[in-house]
Amino acid sequence: MRPKPITLLRLCRFPTVFTSLADIAAGYLLSHAAIDNPASFLLLLGASSGLYLSGMVFNDVFDVRQDTQERPHRPIPSGGISRKGAAAFGGTLMGLGLLCAALAGTSSLIIAGILAACILAYDSFMKRTPLGPLFMGSCRFFNILLGASTAGVRIASVWQMPQLWMAIAMGIYITGVTWFARKEARVSGRGQLIGALTVIDLGLLMWAVWILGLTIPYGLMISPPGVPSPMAILFLWGVIALTINRRATAAISQPVPERVQPAIGSMLLSVIMIDAMMIYFKLGNPGLSYALGTLALLVP
Repeated sequence: MRPKPITLLRLCRFPTVFTSLADIAAGYLLSHAAIDNPASFLLLLGASSGLYLSGMVFNDVFDVRQDTQERPHRPIPSGGISRKGAAAFGGTLMGLGLLCAALAGTSSLIIAGILAACILAYDSFMKRTPLGPLFMGSCRFFNILLGASTAGVRIASVWQMPQLWMAIAMGIYITGVTWFARKEARVSGRGQLIGALTVIDLGLLMWAVWILGLTIPYGLMISPPGVPSPMAILFLWGVIALTINRRATAAISQPVPERVQPAIGSMLLSVIMIDAMMIYFKLGNPGLSYALGTLALLVP
């Protein structure tokens, strides 16, 4: 029996893909002055979508035994799709993602290949190890760089500021979020949540350092601001950081799923807001439409 479309959408957690698209927008616009090649940009969006959604599918493929016991409502254990059918669907999505990357260029394909390897490593066995959060952070790191992968003729152009700083900060931030979410379905340990929040705040701090230009006295120019008043951007950063820490602190005080899960949701939605904020910080008013377009990804 062919699975229903709604089953496939549930399997790949379709609404969550928009945070991945926001990362591509950030990577592209931090390495370009504008979307100067719409076809290339769309291919990168397609590459990221295919890889991200395949990761969601393979997560369930490798976790089917655990899900049968703890989450029987999910598509595979509920009988909505077979494990073999889900694996084929995930493989198709990953293949389409790599194809889009190949059409975008050689550098894009190389970065996408590394990203695909990180996704499969995380889903298959790494997420059950202490290095699991780091591998998830690596996925976001390479997703940002995938957005920047058409910045130059050679792949060395990808590993430049400011996209490299953005990718490192996002990788650290998502490492913390993943660690924070490690036991979200049951009572979490306060020590784990405190450690995870420390990592999250380190990622947030990296964006503040860039906004304030604190690396310049040490000879490291990340990127000059495109906005007349960086302090306005710092205010937005403060609102995001305060919201995340307030909800995380509430979860630490009572580490039950009813507190931890909403905090995680806030952290993930903040990815889109941070991407939009840094696009505007880099490009200024000429990039306002791009920043608003990225922010609009919150809606779906």
